[in-house]
Amino acid sequence: MISFVIPCYRSSQTIGKVVQEIETTMTDSEYEVILVNDCSPDNTYDVICELAHANGHVKGINLARNFGQHAAIMAGLSYALGDVVVCLDDDGQTPACEVGKLLAAIDSGSDVVYARYLHKRHSLFRNFGSFVNEKMLQFMLGKPKDLYVSSYFAARRFVVDEILRYDKNYPYLQGLVLRTTKRITNVDVNHRDREVGESGYSFGKLLTLWMNGFTAFSVTPLRVSTYCGCIFAIIGFLYGIYTIIRHFVVGTAPLGYASLMSALMFIGGMIMLMLGLVGEYIGRMYIGANHAPQYVIRDKTFGESTNNAGACS
Repeated sequence: MISFVIPCYRSSQTIGKVVQEIETTMTDSEYEVILVNDCSPDNTYDVICELAHANGHVKGINLARNFGQHAAIMAGLSYALGDVVVCLDDDGQTPACEVGKLLAAIDSGSDVVYARYLHKRHSLFRNFGSFVNEKMLQFMLGKPKDLYVSSYFAARRFVVDEILRYDKNYPYLQGLVLRTTKRITNVDVNHRDREVGESGYSFGKLLTLWMNGFTAFSVTPLRVSTYCGCIFAIIGFLYGIYTIIRHFVVGTAPLGYASLMSALMFIGGMIMLMLGLVGEYIGRMYIGANHAPQYVIRDKTFGESTNNAGACS
């Protein structure tokens, strides 16, 4: 069976078309569609309930507050029963009709398959966010340069089970996938224009997503802080030696209030940055120790699951 997991936010006008496209595409296959409403302020969950009532393949989950796209996907994965799980967007930009390409790559031996868009139809701001996310994955998590990651992907059952072992707050799916398997490939698909609305990713949400990637699966920022501290200490020591030598040899030492203040402000800023990074790690450890949930489910359109990750209420 193939499970489709779709996080939904402000998608009351588009999610019906996405479900219809999946239904048309999967006519000869066993499948389920899990729609997770991430506390959308519109009537998205009412539409999901209508779809679930009209189509036995559709299941709806309603989160108690907005936990973010990745947490919503984690909620859907915890109820997915398929041998292969496909995640895609709710706005119709990711073509469900091309899911066969992803499934064919899975059948060829890949554990995870990401859709790679031939021509991206996102806004300039969203494309910039994707670019930053790509570079961060390469630097922090060792993502291969030729691998493209997106919100449209398919994964084998064992990969999903391993992802669900992560029961902490601030899930970051790309990091969870990259630490699970190396057999990850891309397939080319079309990317459609957005018909209704705009991306749910604001700058604040993108910043939170990047911070999750920084702190959840990598200690690289702490190592960079250590390296920077060593470099500044060496520079300060050498400059002190230079000042002493010049004082005794030349008879003068470099003076200047402006240069001193610039140096102090620069070093002070670096210290605050490093302390902020350390504080971010400690804060997340504190939140994890308090057992903050990944998500909380208010209600759903179906009964209990045998594959609950235990991260919800």
